[in-house]
Amino acid sequence: MERLHALGGFKDLARISLAMKYVIIIPDGCADYPVESLGGKTPLQAAHTPNMDAVAQAGLVGQSDNVPAHLPAGSEVANMTLFGYDPNRFFTGRAPIEAAAQGIVLGPNDWAIRCNTVTILDQIMVDFTADHASNQEAREILAAVQNTLADDRLEFTPGVSYRNLLIYRGPATEASPFSKETRTRAPHDLTDNSIIDDFPRGPGCDLLSEWMQTSAEVLGNHPVNAQRKQQGRHPITHLWLWGLGKTPSLENFAQRFGVQGAMITAVDLLRGLAALVGWERIEAPGATGYLDTDYGSKARTAIAALEKHDLVCVHIEAPDEASHEGRVDEKVKALEAIDRDIVGPLHQALKTYGDYRILITPDHPTPVSTKKHSHGWVPFTIAGKGIPADRSSSYDEIAAAQSGLQIPNGWELMPRFIQGDW
Repeated sequence: MERLHALGGFKDLARISLAMKYVIIIPDGCADYPVESLGGKTPLQAAHTPNMDAVAQAGLVGQSDNVPAHLPAGSEVANMTLFGYDPNRFFTGRAPIEAAAQGIVLGPNDWAIRCNTVTILDQIMVDFTADHASNQEAREILAAVQNTLADDRLEFTPGVSYRNLLIYRGPATEASPFSKETRTRAPHDLTDNSIIDDFPRGPGCDLLSEWMQTSAEVLGNHPVNAQRKQQGRHPITHLWLWGLGKTPSLENFAQRFGVQGAMITAVDLLRGLAALVGWERIEAPGATGYLDTDYGSKARTAIAALEKHDLVCVHIEAPDEASHEGRVDEKVKALEAIDRDIVGPLHQALKTYGDYRILITPDHPTPVSTKKHSHGWVPFTIAGKGIPADRSSSYDEIAAAQSGLQIPNGWELMPRFIQGDW
């Protein structure tokens, strides 16, 4: 009775078994187009994924569209959608979500700004990660730029590798230089392209551009780059500022859906979303957010988390990273590792709990041919209690398109998954 009272925010509690266990597996950016080198198959079709196919055979396959056309085709929007929150109402920018992951509190006049270490040569975005700058390299560079700017409003905050933040602390006595109309470009969408026409636009763009230019001047002769040159690596040429915003106000997930969740990820964006909706964040040893992540550790951590959580979400960044690097072979390997080391063991563990549901879905497409995120349909598969089998034999983009099941407002997928409304 005590738990039922706590879940009073959910409208249809009678439809949810309190013993039900839920697992969500997000192979980030796995949706793709047919690739010539794979014989005209998508990476998901080409990969050996018997465990994903088993989920599809036991349940249903469909498509969802997780990013409205007018919003950025990135993980920040797509994963908010997957969590069941309409980004048209709740999305305020990527950086404030990542700030939440670090426990950074933004005041009413403050803005969080994503800060990538990047390599720009001859006005071309050569590498939006600066060859996956190390945490130590990023810390030294951020400190140098912070000292040069010497502006009390600015707090350069290290994150993981190339993924860092700039916090703008707006004085209460001054109008904010930024607004919802401030426009920036994600550096991963500029790979191999000219950046000349992609600097910030709109309110406050002059400040953002000035800080980026200052970073280039500071980094020109920085010791970190001298060492990288000796190692035969590209320099870190700029701090690229983008994705700014204020903290979004998201209703607690348990109050909405009657389910307590936990997140396992190596990426601050997903950690931040989890924090904002009230999920526990659990770290898996060896999880890197890259191709060298420890897939098995994520599965073991998730299986242990199922003992005390209703819902466990496992996010894997590796397929997206492979796509950004244009490495189709590595994308196939990542999908096979996810299937073998995560989907298989987790599905087997779920079955020991009796009533369960499992959802496998990427957030957005990241085609290896373009190396960047894109809008469009992504395939999902769901199996478990109350989920009718639809005769699908495999889980991939083609099977999902042929199923005829489409959810154009992707944020409607989560309530249907939780409720078993099919």
